[in-house]
Amino acid sequence: MRVFILIFLFMDIKNKQQTKLKKSSRTQSSYIWLSSYIVAACISIALYFLIHFNFITIKDTFQQFLEKSSLAVFFGILILTAGKILEIFIRNKSQAKYKRYNLIRLTHLLSIIGVGILIVSFLFSNWYAAAVSLGLISLILGFALQTPISSFIGWIYIIIRNPFRIGDRIQIDTFKGDVIEIGYLDTTLWEFAGDYLTNDLPSGRLIRFPNSIVLQSSVYNYSWRDFKYIWNEIPFHVAYESDLEFIEKTIKEVTREELGEKMEVRIEELKQMVKESPIDDTEIKEYPFVSLRINANTWVEVSVTYLVPPKQAASIRTKIIKRVIDALNKQPDKTMFPKSNAR
Repeated sequence: MRVFILIFLFMDIKNKQQTKLKKSSRTQSSYIWLSSYIVAACISIALYFLIHFNFITIKDTFQQFLEKSSLAVFFGILILTAGKILEIFIRNKSQAKYKRYNLIRLTHLLSIIGVGILIVSFLFSNWYAAAVSLGLISLILGFALQTPISSFIGWIYIIIRNPFRIGDRIQIDTFKGDVIEIGYLDTTLWEFAGDYLTNDLPSGRLIRFPNSIVLQSSVYNYSWRDFKYIWNEIPFHVAYESDLEFIEKTIKEVTREELGEKMEVRIEELKQMVKESPIDDTEIKEYPFVSLRINANTWVEVSVTYLVPPKQAASIRTKIIKRVIDALNKQPDKTMFPKSNAR
């Protein structure tokens, strides 16, 4: 037992170290980009002064253009530098992973928009002409890029309404998976179950769908932040001649032992949440709950229902099935399984 505890502690420390290394690597990369921006800004402003004070001889037709271009590059880099500084601050201060991810994506977007506005303002000396040009371009792009635009609006909806976050397990349309990336135009899921699996383990495939689907389809979130559990049910088939009271008691005891005290804590959380909701009249039974029903064939179906974290459903279900069958097989005089070709 001590060996298992030591292994668990070692794995936990190792995972924490890996997380710290990843965070440190990203922060170091941000500092490298920040240094590059500062160097590029110094070069661009130096180039502007060299051209402006005629240290570099250039034809008059190109001099004004190069001066504007170097200034545009300088201020554009300043915007990117401010965005990178804000990104470093977010990485160091924000604790929640999904908040950090969303804020960084928003910072990148605002930086790009700021640079775009800056470039237009330097290229067009007449703001009215610039506004008309942008209006015409936007009108043309609006017709040509309807799907990407609706996907971008879907991204804004995801950021504001939070139907799902990074790390959540969701189902949307026909797609099921864990959210690993929320882009400006599409979202990436790490699929679970799928066409080649009958359980809820990761299939190894990535699903990428446009964000516009969020505005058209229902989203099933299995990782709801207020209650991060789902109901799971396991059916067992026994013969009519079995001692049903013994079987019910055995299944309850095994399930309760496997889930431990966490099960009671989850039920209390659920009861408290129901009391604070408009559906406070809903009856919450004591769980694990065992129910019996007559199968269409020649046996009784005994089902056990319990709460479980969605990403642990498959492993916990396997453990309960093994332990329940082992316990029932120890009492063959009380537990009789159906024996017929109809099974």
